[in-house]
Amino acid sequence: MARMRIGIVVSEYNYDITYMMLQVALEHAKLLDIDVREIVKAPGVFDIPLLVKKLLKRDDIDGVVTLGAVLEGETKHDEIVMHNAARKIADLALEFEKPVTLGISGHGMTRLQAMERIEEKAKEAVEAVLKLYERIKKIEKVDGGD
Repeated sequence: MARMRIGIVVSEYNYDITYMMLQVALEHAKLLDIDVREIVKAPGVFDIPLLVKKLLKRDDIDGVVTLGAVLEGETKHDEIVMHNAARKIADLALEFEKPVTLGISGHGMTRLQAMERIEEKAKEAVEAVLKLYERIKKIEKVDGGD
């Protein structure tokens, strides 16, 4: 099977957390022999889906990992951001038939809780994109690629 080529979209909001998530994801991708072709920074989690769509249109991108942290606020804004971003990210995976993984921690998390989940969340997102890619390729091989 060919080496997987991915893009990573990382939120700049809460960058003290997401920067560390990005470093873990890059290290884990290297360990799994995944070729990271592009890293794109989104202003916030809500902005991630548009950049994911642009990457999915590219022939040299087999899948996308998203990274972000949605922390608890005083209003329901964090909940709205997380639900809408997650829904759109899932819709894009279905539309383009390419894996897109949700490496976004939250909503309702404190900064400390998000910090504690940096490594786990980033690694899970990278592992999931590879697993989905391999399983899709296996299905396409069996059914002729339709």
